[in-house]
Amino acid sequence: MNKIATKTITVVEQALLIVIGALTLLGVLQEIMNIYRSGEIRLADLLLIFIYTEVIGMIGVFYRTRKIPIILPIFIGITGISRLIILQGKEMEPITLLYESSSILILALACFVVRAVMRGQDDEDL
Repeated sequence: MNKIATKTITVVEQALLIVIGALTLLGVLQEIMNIYRSGEIRLADLLLIFIYTEVIGMIGVFYRTRKIPIILPIFIGITGISRLIILQGKEMEPITLLYESSSILILALACFVVRAVMRGQDDEDL
């Protein structure tokens, strides 16, 4: 029974990754069409395409290594919050900007800590 459950989970995981990849590519195409229709490229548009690129990269890393490094979703979070700040524009309350920029700082510190721990583990493997 354990073998069947493991195989089922693996098949479902693979199918969902294919769906996520396909929908991500569709999202990129939609964003490119929106840019084409509007006739202008904004920073928020580029950041959204970058988020899509990171999702595709995360799927690629998973297929190569069977693992998803925790840093990739953190990068996506940082990019997403940066995009949110840009979309809110100058009308944003200063305290909101402080909260959102603080969250970026926390995520950046998390990346730093994770990388330091990963380097420490690599050193122990030597």
